[in-house]
Amino acid sequence: MIVTLTVNPALDKTIELGEPLSHGAVQRATASHVQAAGKGVNVSRAIAAAGVPTLAVLPGDSTDPLITALSSDKLAHRTLSITEPLRTNITLTDPDGTTTKINEPGPSLDAGQLAELSALVAGAAAEANWLVLAGSLPPGVPADFYAQLTARLRAELGEKCPKIAVDTSGAPLIELFAHSAQHIPDLIKPNAEELAELVGGCDEEALEGSVELATECSQKLLAKGIGAVLATLGANGALLVTEDGVWHGSHTPITPRSTVGAGDSSLAGYLLADVAGASAPERLKNAVAYGAAATQLPGSTIPTQSDLTVDAVTVHELTPKQGTES
Repeated sequence: MIVTLTVNPALDKTIELGEPLSHGAVQRATASHVQAAGKGVNVSRAIAAAGVPTLAVLPGDSTDPLITALSSDKLAHRTLSITEPLRTNITLTDPDGTTTKINEPGPSLDAGQLAELSALVAGAAAEANWLVLAGSLPPGVPADFYAQLTARLRAELGEKCPKIAVDTSGAPLIELFAHSAQHIPDLIKPNAEELAELVGGCDEEALEGSVELATECSQKLLAKGIGAVLATLGANGALLVTEDGVWHGSHTPITPRSTVGAGDSSLAGYLLADVAGASAPERLKNAVAYGAAATQLPGSTIPTQSDLTVDAVTVHELTPKQGTES
């Protein structure tokens, strides 16, 4: 079982443009897609499509369009009723796959609602292999929410606490490393921009262009107590850094259609391989295959296993042996 928490879910509306986005112009869409989403929800979608049990935990009334969409899709979920409607995010996709995102802030959550939501997560997580804490935090939620929830679950659940993965950005990501070891999750999945935020001293473009630099930055996070870093590097594939070694995975060149949900799909691919008992390089290979598949699909469509081209992924072990392939 893989449980996901999406504190700030959204209806994702993706509009595909026939020409590159032009500021101030009137443009026609070639297609549009709407899907109940949010980073944790996206992970659960991919997990469910692979036939592995999953539960998406999120705020939202049963009558909210996002929640009714989840019910229609038959995605297992558990919700905390709130009074405000959930947000809608809009993505504009150029023909070359370049995306422009407009994200609403989402409904505010007070301390009482956060406590109830945390209790829902704790109740579900006790039987899980992994818990995924994913996405931005809505107004009213402290930046250290993920860090504090990680520590709380470990204290309350003890040996029953699942492994915890976090995929977020900005202050919530930085706060993971601002407290004790109990607050640091087992896995984080930063992209190049988020890795630069965490480490400092380099930028997104430099990290995406240099596997060596991304490795150096990720190893600095290992020194701070994280168990594993799954760093997605855009067209340069992904990097897995653990205490046991470093692996870089890349896919043969593809034609991108939409990058929305690609990182979520990569994380799902990694977790699916992990619960199946796969080795570190095989986990990375599955992550890269899922991310590449998502990039070739429209809107925020999450790939199924039939969309994967795992054989097109090559994994190199960078340490301790250079040039080793999986």
